[in-house]
Amino acid sequence: MDKHARMATLQEQIRRCQACPNIATRRRVVCGEGNVEARIVLVGQGPGAVEEETGRPFVGPAGMLLDRVLAEAGLQREALWITNLIKCRATKRERGRLVDRSPSAAEIKACRPWLEEELELIQPQIVVCIGTPAAQALIDKKFKMNEDHGQFRTDAHGRRLLATFHPAYVLRLRSVDQAAYERVERALVADLKKVAAAVEETA
Repeated sequence: MDKHARMATLQEQIRRCQACPNIATRRRVVCGEGNVEARIVLVGQGPGAVEEETGRPFVGPAGMLLDRVLAEAGLQREALWITNLIKCRATKRERGRLVDRSPSAAEIKACRPWLEEELELIQPQIVVCIGTPAAQALIDKKFKMNEDHGQFRTDAHGRRLLATFHPAYVLRLRSVDQAAYERVERALVADLKKVAAAVEETA
């Protein structure tokens, strides 16, 4: 069975998952997408409302920013594999409506085997943690994004990992602090350029 068939089988299993309480509120499971031969895998924290609606990761406003900074860093989205720590939208009720929240430790633990199977199948050279939850889950539970972003680490499987800012965080800054927004966006691009350069070195 080739990688595409194996990934299709894995994703069918993911869609049937009943391992966490999000099954009670989810509308659609959002699996990873992209190139199963990718040398780079991007891991976010979880799908938002637009992702749940479409069934695709990183396609909302944060995804649009991600596409732009990837292009600026010299990376093509279609050459990557893009996924999340958890595959179902994590929500909370606020003022009578469901809003996004960070995934709980229990949800991350329940979904972790699916992510590990994705990574084992793809065998990337570099895993990029998009946002603090992904960095704390995959690199170090004490990871501090402002201090530690853009630094390569190696995990127990020998994979190189690097964490950078989540595009959703960058977008939130734009409405409150323009200078911080510009600074963090530049840092995000610089971190992704490091990833592109590292992959080119091994090409």
